[in-house]
Amino acid sequence: MSYLQTTHDVYKDAALTPDIGLCCTTNPIWELPGLKIPKIMQEMNYGCGSTVNARDLTNNPKILYVGVGGGMELLQFSYFSRQKGGVIGVDVVDEMLEASRKNFKEAEALNPWFKSEFVDLKKGDALNLTVATNTIDVAAQNCLFNIFKAEDLKRAIEEMYRVLKPNGRLVMSDPTCEQPMNDELRNDDRLRALCLSGSLPISEYIKALTDVGFGTIEIRARKPYRILDPKSYPTKELIYIESIEIAAIKDPVLPDGPCIFTGKAAIYYGKEDYFDDKKGHVLLKNQPIAICDKTAGQLKDLDRNDIHISESTFHYDGGGCC
Repeated sequence: MSYLQTTHDVYKDAALTPDIGLCCTTNPIWELPGLKIPKIMQEMNYGCGSTVNARDLTNNPKILYVGVGGGMELLQFSYFSRQKGGVIGVDVVDEMLEASRKNFKEAEALNPWFKSEFVDLKKGDALNLTVATNTIDVAAQNCLFNIFKAEDLKRAIEEMYRVLKPNGRLVMSDPTCEQPMNDELRNDDRLRALCLSGSLPISEYIKALTDVGFGTIEIRARKPYRILDPKSYPTKELIYIESIEIAAIKDPVLPDGPCIFTGKAAIYYGKEDYFDDKKGHVLLKNQPIAICDKTAGQLKDLDRNDIHISESTFHYDGGGCC
């Protein structure tokens, strides 16, 4: 039985019997005017973060969400795209799709503005999306892609890239791990399905996105997630897993490489009112500006003693240089 079949079975069981401890997030449930999340959706929140951000969701966007869970994020996305079929939800597990349909009825009772027709639920595979090319403004997945092995991950990202409009964005939340994992962990299909043993280092995760063609990467959050300890897992050392929230934007990769924002900032504190590097970056005196890692390296190479470059905070909230 392949690891994808194991994953299917795990989430089939989670659809039939909600498993609150399957995958938990420290994110608070969205509290927006008029938005109420049914309890069953919260119990079936099988994600490790959030992919819903108001700044991504302006002007009634067309949204694709892969791996529907109990429908909570589909409901949240619908809040920003209140139109028939404005949100497409894709899942390979029939029982999860049926659970979402049922949960939407509860959501309609709690939210007068919401209609189930706002969400177009489709049986589908993340590796072969039945969605037209260049038609989606925002694509999202939460705690799904970390399950895929390398070739499948590449294919899943390529599919998301394909369906996005130019300048559209892929918003994701996944576990990551900076420590090496042994083969027994990596090859355990159930641990992979539980979003543990497939966790990649952040640099490898980002490379998978930029290799496909995403020109801008924003790391928006990095949080503690899980511990794998020798008493409970096949490992001789404690392994610390984090979750990250990322947006990958479908814009061109520049000749000098992609822009990757990890929460660095530059502060100019020289004698003049501003510093202009003649490459499109103007730093006003004592005014921090968010910079991508590439620009940070270029500014450091100038070897000036009047520009401070902060360390990565792994939290980027816009206002960048590029």
